[in-house]
Amino acid sequence: MREEEKNQSSRWKKVLKKRWVYPAVYLACAALLISGIVWFQTANKDIAEQPNVSENPDDLLGHNPDGEAIEVTQTFEDIALPLKNQDDVEVVTEFFDINASAEEQEMALVVNGNKYHPNMGIDYAAKDGSEFEVLAALSGKVTAVRDDSLLGNVIEIDHENGVATIYQSIKDIQVKAGDSVKQGDVIATSGTSQLNKAAKNHLHFEIRKDSTAMNPLNFFGQPLTALHTESSAENNAEEQVGADQSQSEEELETGNETDSDSRTDSESETETDEENKTEDTPPADEQE
Repeated sequence: MREEEKNQSSRWKKVLKKRWVYPAVYLACAALLISGIVWFQTANKDIAEQPNVSENPDDLLGHNPDGEAIEVTQTFEDIALPLKNQDDVEVVTEFFDINASAEEQEMALVVNGNKYHPNMGIDYAAKDGSEFEVLAALSGKVTAVRDDSLLGNVIEIDHENGVATIYQSIKDIQVKAGDSVKQGDVIATSGTSQLNKAAKNHLHFEIRKDSTAMNPLNFFGQPLTALHTESSAENNAEEQVGADQSQSEEELETGNETDSDSRTDSESETETDEENKTEDTPPADEQE
């Protein structure tokens, strides 16, 4: 019996001494461990509840069957040129910038007889002097179409949030008030105006934010939100200038009050000195 136990023990020792035994044991343990993990995850998936998805389209987020379709692409449009090919045109009158040099401001004046007007937009003309199609720079709604001999006819398009584009010196108008236009739609053809005869056939284009003229050249290729940022910055600058002016006026008033008080004190001291001198001076009889 003892001999059999010894033989079995010696056999196990011989087996364990072989190189492949321990790697085989490790692989077997790893296989069992992986199998356990897979089984555990599968069991949890079966237990998990299915999400409650509504089959009613009225419950879906953003579904608005009774309302009008909401335009969501306009906010993400970049401001485009109001014409097809930039290489075929040139700027004949720049935007009048109050921060520009005197020479640049002079070039941005529109001469009408003996009067000079600051140009609140930019004027485009074809290099060969020909007519060209005028395009909507942004999607929006036409709010006004006017026949104006001085300005050369006018189209105004509203883009919401206080942003509007204005097209002057045009003809062959293709839209009317109340029309909705998409960016790039042909709305008119370039023409002439009495206000800027020197430009001949041209397009006068303006961008306005809350009725304030903005320089279009600063915003072409920029998103519509850039106008809001620029407008806010200008408003903050104006508020800061106003605050500085108010502070200066307050300091000036305070300085004037201080000077007035100083003059009053000085006058009071002078009167006191004169009274003292009068009291100290004896009458003429006593002096004799």
